[in-house]
Amino acid sequence: MDEPRRRDLPERMLRLLGLLQSRRIWSGAELAQRLRVTERTVRRDIERLRALDYAVTGTTGTAGGYRLAAGSNIPPLTLEDEEVVAVAAGLAMAGRGGISGIEDASLTAMVKLEQIFPPRLRPQLAAISRATSAAPGDDAAHVDPATLAILAACCREHEIVRFDYRGRGGRVSPRRVEPHSLVTHRGFWYLVADDHDRGDWRTFRIDRIDTPRRTHRPADRRELPATDAVSFVMRSLAAANYRYTARLTVDLSEAAVRDGIYGPIPGEIDALGPGRCQVRLTAESPDLVTQYIVLVAALGAEFILDAPPDITGRLRRLGTRLGRIPSHDR
Repeated sequence: MDEPRRRDLPERMLRLLGLLQSRRIWSGAELAQRLRVTERTVRRDIERLRALDYAVTGTTGTAGGYRLAAGSNIPPLTLEDEEVVAVAAGLAMAGRGGISGIEDASLTAMVKLEQIFPPRLRPQLAAISRATSAAPGDDAAHVDPATLAILAACCREHEIVRFDYRGRGGRVSPRRVEPHSLVTHRGFWYLVADDHDRGDWRTFRIDRIDTPRRTHRPADRRELPATDAVSFVMRSLAAANYRYTARLTVDLSEAAVRDGIYGPIPGEIDALGPGRCQVRLTAESPDLVTQYIVLVAALGAEFILDAPPDITGRLRRLGTRLGRIPSHDR
């Protein structure tokens, strides 16, 4: 948008444009509440935006409201200072792995941000660009940015999406889901969605999603059976059974094991009684299971291990190497 026409927009109308950009549809009452004006004022501001050739459409009915459609003019993008920093941090992380082919686009977008945003924000943008780095796990999978964009749009618009999903065994099956959120964990992207055909909430690895297709059909928006999407993903991953599974019966309470191992584990911990619990570790990588067995063993309590030969063999070889560490006792 050219600068003279931008000056024609008062601050309230710029805020109105920012709201219209952030969500697909707003009711007049919601806009009035956010802007702290009357609905009549909102209608007047909408008419002025239309007079400036911004395509703000309106619908009636219980699901009606205002939305910003494609028009002949690009509206100014309005961001708060905190949003600018958030965008910069996201670009910096995206440019350092996790999303296929996005590195160059992230870099050029960051350069443009540094050029066009107010001088007071440029030091923050430059600092984020220089200081941010990411170290994805060895098994981290890259995802298609176009797939992410479609899934994110369907999450935002509460729209049913279809795709082909490749399971851990390689079998491909068609899915029709109501997407809820995108979550990243240990270098992987996950989609949290209500699976219509299976009648349950599921977690989908996004690098295993092929040919996502928008349906433009509204979702029912059932309530997520968890406090938030991250908690749901963590619970789903912990309850899953992967190729390698080990169980440890430990002479410690569940709380003591959780406190002793910082952060989430690839599995579950169940109390067996006072001062005793069972730790189930499961992963596609035998090395990951072995590492967490060592962490549990390092807590110093007696334990009984039930694990496949691929795991016990690794532990014996590790014990042999540790036994060669020279003693410095005097």
